[in-house]
Amino acid sequence: MANGLDRAGRLSPADAAWLRAANDRANDRANDRANAAYPDPTTLTPDCYDSECNPHARAWFKSSATELLAMTGDYLALLDRYTVGWMELRTSTPGRVTHEDAVQVIAVPPTHELDWPL
Repeated sequence: MANGLDRAGRLSPADAAWLRAANDRANDRANDRANAAYPDPTTLTPDCYDSECNPHARAWFKSSATELLAMTGDYLALLDRYTVGWMELRTSTPGRVTHEDAVQVIAVPPTHELDWPL
């Protein structure tokens, strides 16, 4: 959402500069040790987001992924400054899991028709 604000030209120059720097730092980490620690799920499970066999699949960080969760704080503060609504969701039952690793779960959310055939 923060990148969308930037692409739409809605960020102040200071916030746009912060976002570019924050994304660069995140990308630097990803290009170094983070790629090994936090692999792109599609490199391990290519169809985990496939819209036909896994419609509406979404990623969930595990509560143990404290470093990744901490990285979101400044981005959420930026969204707050621009009154972009966001919601923290927590669940122990994200749906049908299509991928799981040490820090995240990709899952198709339950639907009444498919998951409650009563």
